[in-house]
Amino acid sequence: MPTTRLAPARRIEFFQGTLDSTDEIETARVFDTTLRDGEQSPRTSFSYEDKREIAAILDEMGTHVIEAGFPVNSDAEFEAVRDIAKSTSNDVCGLARVVDKDIEAALDTGAEMVHVFVSTSDVQIEDSMHATREEVRANAVEAVERVVDAGATCMFSPMDATRTDEEFLLDVIEAVTEAGTDWINIPDTCGVAAPRRFYDLIDTVTDHTDARIDVHTHDDFGMATANAISGIEAGAEQAQVSVNSIGERAGNAAYEEYVMSLESLFQVDTGIDTTRITELSRVVEEKSDMPVPANKPVVGANAFSHESGIHAAGVIENSDTFEPGVMTPEMVGAQRELVLGKHTGTHSVRERLEGAGFAPSEEEVRAVTRRVKDYGAEGDRVTEAELERFAREVGVSLEEEEVRA
Repeated sequence: MPTTRLAPARRIEFFQGTLDSTDEIETARVFDTTLRDGEQSPRTSFSYEDKREIAAILDEMGTHVIEAGFPVNSDAEFEAVRDIAKSTSNDVCGLARVVDKDIEAALDTGAEMVHVFVSTSDVQIEDSMHATREEVRANAVEAVERVVDAGATCMFSPMDATRTDEEFLLDVIEAVTEAGTDWINIPDTCGVAAPRRFYDLIDTVTDHTDARIDVHTHDDFGMATANAISGIEAGAEQAQVSVNSIGERAGNAAYEEYVMSLESLFQVDTGIDTTRITELSRVVEEKSDMPVPANKPVVGANAFSHESGIHAAGVIENSDTFEPGVMTPEMVGAQRELVLGKHTGTHSVRERLEGAGFAPSEEEVRAVTRRVKDYGAEGDRVTEAELERFAREVGVSLEEEEVRA
């Protein structure tokens, strides 16, 4: 039975133990790219209405920057970015290649930030762009100057930074810094970074620019959120994330994982209304047509669910026993659930029976539990209806019948 929903706790004291340090990060910002990189997920396409709805929730939650799309891509994309920029309170960003028509389109939307990018790895320069390093550097500087001169906030990304020759990467970063970029985004475009290596890269970059640093990480090896957090630890101020971690290939660092890691593990007040995270996840799941795995951290159906008898018994006594403690379902707008099945114990069955209005004896609880285990062992889902059927078969009385007796 799901527990009664409580008012969310904004901050829960971190548990004392081997990992009790929470002062590594002071502040961190959230740059959401669900509507841009997230939409680049294969077989995902957001309509104009979808983008407006998702952007509105992101804005209401306090997301610092919303990358609403790639304006030059189409008239519909331009209109979506333009209208989101007009209707939101927080900053909106439009993406642009280091090409005049892209930059003009992004500027014309009225977006507060223009995010210009160009490949810097040799494999992309030579085999995708068919250009030279000298051309890349010159185009990067010219693009940054164009955005800065227009009065918009400029973010520059050396695409595929983690596969770029370090000397050339730092040369480009120094050049665009001199050109006046406000932000430098370090993208792990192909997801090849690991947390310690990425930390070292960001630490190095901070020595070569006075621009603010942002990171963009991909999940090809399952380390996107860890890399994003590592980048923040190394000195970046902001990370680019997407809801449910949707995006190119295996996706991006997950909005929900990044925010809740900062809030709960590092005790950072991000300014995000975390109680709407589950709602946001469900909306993006529906609009993207990308189902959220049950075991997805924070927002998956199993994130706060328990079936094992030992775990469920502990959680009934004190939820901190087998949950992180510093992150509760109430904090993300979810509910805890005790699932009935093959591994269920008597504590869960009693809790669920009493929640359904029954008044079972110890012997009746054991009898119903046996039926639940046997039914679950056959691979069948034990629903509320099945539980009540088992209770009636065993002869469990309802609480009101107990009162009348």
